[in-house]
Amino acid sequence: MADIRLTVGQAVVKFLDNQYVAAEIDGVMTETKFVEGFYTIFGHGCVLGIGEALSMEKHTLKVYQGKNEQGMALAAASYAKTHNRLKIIPCVSSIGPGSANMVTAAATATVNNLPLLLFMGDSFASRQPDPVLQQVEQTYNPTVTTTDAFRAVTRFFDKVTRPEMIMTSLLNAMRVLTDPAECGAAAIAISQDVQGESYLYPESFFEKRVHLIRRRRPEPYELEKACEVIKASSFPLVIAGGGVRYSFAGNALKKFCLNHNIPFAETQAGKSAVESCCPLNLGGIGVTGNACANTVAAKADLIIGVGTRFSDFTTSSKWLYSNAKVVTVNVSPFHAAKLDAVTVIGDAEVTLQKLDELLAEYRSAYGDEIAEAKKKWDKEYARLSSIEYSPDMTPENKIRTADCLENYVKNVGGKICQTSAIALIRNIIPSDAIVVGASGSLPGCLQRMWTTDALYSYNMEYGYSCMGYEIAGAVGSKMACPDKEVYAFAGDGSFNMLHSEMLTAVQEHLKINVLLFDNASFGCINNLQMGQGIDSLCTELRSRKGNDPIREGDFMNVDYAAVAAAYGFKSYTARTMKELENALKDSLKQTSPVLIDIKVLPKTMTDGYGSWWNVGVSEVPHGQRAENALSERKEKLSEARKY
Repeated sequence: MADIRLTVGQAVVKFLDNQYVAAEIDGVMTETKFVEGFYTIFGHGCVLGIGEALSMEKHTLKVYQGKNEQGMALAAASYAKTHNRLKIIPCVSSIGPGSANMVTAAATATVNNLPLLLFMGDSFASRQPDPVLQQVEQTYNPTVTTTDAFRAVTRFFDKVTRPEMIMTSLLNAMRVLTDPAECGAAAIAISQDVQGESYLYPESFFEKRVHLIRRRRPEPYELEKACEVIKASSFPLVIAGGGVRYSFAGNALKKFCLNHNIPFAETQAGKSAVESCCPLNLGGIGVTGNACANTVAAKADLIIGVGTRFSDFTTSSKWLYSNAKVVTVNVSPFHAAKLDAVTVIGDAEVTLQKLDELLAEYRSAYGDEIAEAKKKWDKEYARLSSIEYSPDMTPENKIRTADCLENYVKNVGGKICQTSAIALIRNIIPSDAIVVGASGSLPGCLQRMWTTDALYSYNMEYGYSCMGYEIAGAVGSKMACPDKEVYAFAGDGSFNMLHSEMLTAVQEHLKINVLLFDNASFGCINNLQMGQGIDSLCTELRSRKGNDPIREGDFMNVDYAAVAAAYGFKSYTARTMKELENALKDSLKQTSPVLIDIKVLPKTMTDGYGSWWNVGVSEVPHGQRAENALSERKEKLSEARKY
């Protein structure tokens, strides 16, 4: 066997440049290059190791210059999601704060089962220069460094302190990144002196390597038990999670549901795996679900969860369908076992096809209930789409309405209602545009109101609900789909937390569209805060006046359009629906990145629809609202599942 002498940095680059994946999609085996780029912010912990290899060696990897380590890693996670996990962009950072900045992104990827490969610089394996710049020292254990923070937020973590260790580390990382059940972040910390050290690696290690994305076949015994439960039900409901998308099982799910007259609802991750126009698609379910899905779910006697991990937002904190039996289809035994379900461990597409065959002539007992529920929601959607500002209006959330609206209109000038804005945007932008979001009230409004007749056009990170994903995620989606319009739905709170990758969009000529909903607050959390009987504090962007509480000041009017223009974006400010309409239409003519600063009235988001969310409530309440919240929590907990 021939050997080749390379540094660790060179070995990493050469290995990744030859990784491919094979996946069966619609009955056809497809092979794609798994790694096509690299995202990096160079520092002393990586610029002379992996950085040297990326700069000086021959390879086909496109290198992107990140602006914030968290931002670039979130963009990479979004890139992988947009490619349905068939492509990745590894990220490399320096030691210390550079690596620590990626911890949040690692957690985001792991929670959402997205493949994210991270390389972090680390302190010297030799320990001779210790403490090197940016090194955290622990007196009880010299091997513990900043990178140990990744242990809790990754599916695979390793520290490379010898050159030959990189081989097993890379192979294990690829195992996790291509495993549908274990997919998440893989983080490899490499001592910065070791990155430049050499080793005689076997040439075979760098040959083209194809990783099969396995479709796990379900066991006949589990299929039989699941069919027994389904046949015994009258009003089953399918919940389609992210596993439907990543196994390309949308057509199989649609056929299954149509053949057996079973309606289905969507999680945030499962939305756009099947077209919204399907007559059995009820839309979003749970805490951020619509009245249509939640009404049907409350009456269901069986829930069939396909590729979902049953988050508290999907189950309404285990309350919404607490009396229904549960069947799960999932590649992960861990997720499949939730809610004391009858489990089928297997790939979503393969399992749905098998269940479809075995159920034969079974059909649910639904009559006109599905059509009637959809009709009622269409009427509610029309109402939400036409809400206009007036001084005496009553928004969806009635808490502190008069003060909020009067102060906001006076000091910011915006008169746009959030639900009306979303409906207008949906009507104007292309039907196949990719929409990206993550946090605040927008995910709820979008899961309820956004129609997705173009497959895989909905990129909502709501497993970790990571503020800052929105703009970075839009960059990643645009990298993955340069021919499509990409829209980031971001609140002002998220924008202020992380918008650094806007500069990358300008640098790489990526036309993203940032729709900045500025209600001068963390509006979603302000609703939660005040709804639980707590006076507003630090959830609204108000200026302080003297010694008065910050909640008593005026709403601040920030010119976000000017911020974007300074980056090189084409920017607009919309305070009325007509201005928003004009900006949206003109933005479609642009080739440079776009930001529309939408001045949106507080308290004009969607709310409720028969859901409940279990959050901590003070057992020593202050006032009637707090007493009501505590009473409601006790009531709902008594009705919810106990497992």
